[in-house]
Amino acid sequence: MVATLDDTKRSAIATKLADMKQIQELLIANEQQFLQECKDPEISDRFRKMLEDDQKNMGILDTVVIQYGIQTKSEETITRMVEKIQELMKGSELSLYEKVFQHELLKHQQVMTGLTIHKAAQKVGADVMMAIGPLNTINFENRAHQEQLKGVLEILGVRELTGQDADQGIWARVQDAASAFSGAVGSAITQGSDKKDMNIQDVIRLDHGKVNTLFTQLLATDDSQKIQEYFGQIYKDLLVHSIAEEKVVYPTVRPFYGEGDTQELYDEQAELKAMLDQAKAISTSSPQFKEKIKQIIDAVGDHIRQEETTMFAAIRNNLSSEQSEQLATRFKAAKSEEQQKMAGMR
Repeated sequence: MVATLDDTKRSAIATKLADMKQIQELLIANEQQFLQECKDPEISDRFRKMLEDDQKNMGILDTVVIQYGIQTKSEETITRMVEKIQELMKGSELSLYEKVFQHELLKHQQVMTGLTIHKAAQKVGADVMMAIGPLNTINFENRAHQEQLKGVLEILGVRELTGQDADQGIWARVQDAASAFSGAVGSAITQGSDKKDMNIQDVIRLDHGKVNTLFTQLLATDDSQKIQEYFGQIYKDLLVHSIAEEKVVYPTVRPFYGEGDTQELYDEQAELKAMLDQAKAISTSSPQFKEKIKQIIDAVGDHIRQEETTMFAAIRNNLSSEQSEQLATRFKAAKSEEQQKMAGMR
């Protein structure tokens, strides 16, 4: 019997992603508060731009967590730390300089957590690397924010200590540091860093790419434990994906995609669920198991080809960009709800 359990490394990465989400919420709340407290127009403008980036990055984090496929809660220590910082930020105990100083430390923590997840993913599997790929954008922008915050801290600190303005060359140095970092990192890390939301085709295509990667990893190993882990993730990812499509996507496309073609997608997914349950009942050490997996791969491939050709074309021809992005948001929300049910979080 194949168990659909997560191995400890994948669960540990999921917890770190949950930590990042909680810290990201705190960063956004801090920046909203700084905009209310700060009277300097130039500093306020920089906080405003950081807030826009962080709100966008919150959406990216949501996508990464949902794409990763393992929902969990953040660590209790992180929750307690966030609650303590929230209390300090709302009170009058700290000056604006001291609050921004704590904020810069949070940015550093977020950068290091993101980089650590990236490095850990390289050790766990190609499917994990694919799922957490968008973190590169967040890591880069947080690192650039750190350079901005150094300039803010220098200005606020000098004013607090002397009552006078700091050297006007601060922002030029900050910009030079950010530009140097950008050049060192290269363009690859900044791809996809625009403000545009993903449309439904983008999100579904990500799911398809991840499951194909998992299939490749499963077929490439003879380790029964690894096969079990890969199949466990495949089983859950495909189940969540199909439920979300049937709740959100197929009812939306049916009027313009056609009754017959839409029903074919429903039928294919019902057949696929039956095949997954059949595989679940076979020992991973049995030669029959991989034969069944190959049958599932063929069925998934046929389903993907239909969705990415005719269904995607129908979506492009009948939904506006905004409608397609809204459909993606609803699809991700449905996936998140199912993942949380599986994890016993609801």
